[in-house]
Amino acid sequence: MRFVVGILASVMRTGRQRRNLRLLGWLVLVFLGLLTAFSITFHWLMAREGQEHSWITSVYWTFVTMSTLGFGDITFHSDAGRLFTIVVLLSGTVFLLVLLPFTFIQFFFTPWMEAQEAANVPRQLPAKTAGHVLLTRVGPVEETLVKLLGAAGIPAFVLVAEQGEATALLDAGYRVMVGPLDDPATYRAARVEQAALLATTQGDMLNTNVAFTVRETGGTLPIVATASSDTAVDILEMAGCDRVLRLGKMLGEAMARRVLGRDGRARVVGEFDDLVIAEAGVAGTDLAGRMLGEARLRAETGVNAVGIWQRGVFELARPEAVLDPASVLVLAGSQEQMAGYDARHAIAGMAAGLTVIIGSGRVGRAVAAALAAEGLDHRLIDRDPSRFRDPPRGVLGDAADIEVLERAGINDCSAVVITTHDDDVNIYLTLYCRRLRPDVQILTRSTRERNISTLHRAGADFVMSYAATGATAISNLLRRIDILLVAEGLHVFRVDTPPTLVGRCLAESGIRPDTGCTVVAVGAGDHFDPNPDALEPLPAESELVLVGDAEAETRFIERFGRAAPAG
Repeated sequence: MRFVVGILASVMRTGRQRRNLRLLGWLVLVFLGLLTAFSITFHWLMAREGQEHSWITSVYWTFVTMSTLGFGDITFHSDAGRLFTIVVLLSGTVFLLVLLPFTFIQFFFTPWMEAQEAANVPRQLPAKTAGHVLLTRVGPVEETLVKLLGAAGIPAFVLVAEQGEATALLDAGYRVMVGPLDDPATYRAARVEQAALLATTQGDMLNTNVAFTVRETGGTLPIVATASSDTAVDILEMAGCDRVLRLGKMLGEAMARRVLGRDGRARVVGEFDDLVIAEAGVAGTDLAGRMLGEARLRAETGVNAVGIWQRGVFELARPEAVLDPASVLVLAGSQEQMAGYDARHAIAGMAAGLTVIIGSGRVGRAVAAALAAEGLDHRLIDRDPSRFRDPPRGVLGDAADIEVLERAGINDCSAVVITTHDDDVNIYLTLYCRRLRPDVQILTRSTRERNISTLHRAGADFVMSYAATGATAISNLLRRIDILLVAEGLHVFRVDTPPTLVGRCLAESGIRPDTGCTVVAVGAGDHFDPNPDALEPLPAESELVLVGDAEAETRFIERFGRAAPAG
């Protein structure tokens, strides 16, 4: 009885199920109508053949025939009667194929499955949940962010309004909670007062609603949101966001820095207090063709060569590594040391070449703006003329058309930046441009991490990921992970010196052979030493700056642990 009541309650829960119930009522009425009509016709035809049967027998024959049982105890002798039997038989077959499956699926099987799914997806997090991150969707950025947070041992929960979407995410391995994003009760159920961060990457209007709703609950946790326009930034901050990210602009500026590195200067890509991480191209400088050890960068300029990029492949710095024109050095040091590097190795007065930018969306326009700020010539290619902010620099057409590329200057340019949001298109254009210009520098945007290696194989010198850019920026706001994304797949991250390493020197720590990470600098207070003595014991209350990929970072944490965050 309790099961039946539960089923009926489930049936009446939604408008779709109430419509199904009305449809079932109509089907029952149609069935009763057919049963009545066929019974009357049976009685009439039997009377014409001289056979007398009761009305109960008429209903009995109709049921037996419509259900296809056909006992054969009552039969017609005339052609009209047999033709009527065929009509009743076909009507019953079709009706039973519709009515019975519909009844079972809609009113027994589907409610049971939905009840099972609802039981698996929580509508409230346990009271002890704390230090977690709340997300409002799962896209490329969130996929990467969840991996970063998982490596740091920080749980992330996705808030989803629809039960079906929640079930799919749960099956994909995500932690999920069901609840409307515009309801304060959802965030109270998600233990917002105990959460470490909320990140919302929906549209500008929904992000504003989410931030305002969270603040309405009294939650004081940091809120980070993405924005598509400068106007939205101000509104989101008014709604209660602590940080608003323009991911398209951030990615575009990062790609532009790669283009700007053609004069051999050290271009800053990030800072940790007074420690600067920079990149410097080798092409055209006096370093080309020499081994890294012969350059004596540390002795002559004070900078520490962390590693070398070779067409998308990062190698840790080794004295015997040969620097070719395609090499890009990753350097660590102070601003003064970087200036000393530029004075010794940068190419003075180098004329900037043309840059062709494919795609005039937010990322492409950000690349163009950064190049224009440096006074560099560029051309934008797009099929939509409304996207051109600087029409004289815009080339209208499809970048897959050789004539369009030639009008943009593909034969004379020194760099091609591919910025469309479609990874398939980017792979195609990377292959195409590499075939047309084997010698040109190609920088490509990737939306999803899984396409990064494919883009490198297609011929991209550098691949910058929208997902990794956003995930890194969001995770850094936690202050429990301090990561600088130097390039796709390569992190420079900062951690408090784990207790297991205090008092031990770098030479005997086993950090590099055991984890694949390299110590870039050791810090105490607000000062970082980019050239730490490998035989000097690591002091307590110090910090390490390390370089490595995500897997190396995870191995470091597993091998040595993570010190509790300061403050």
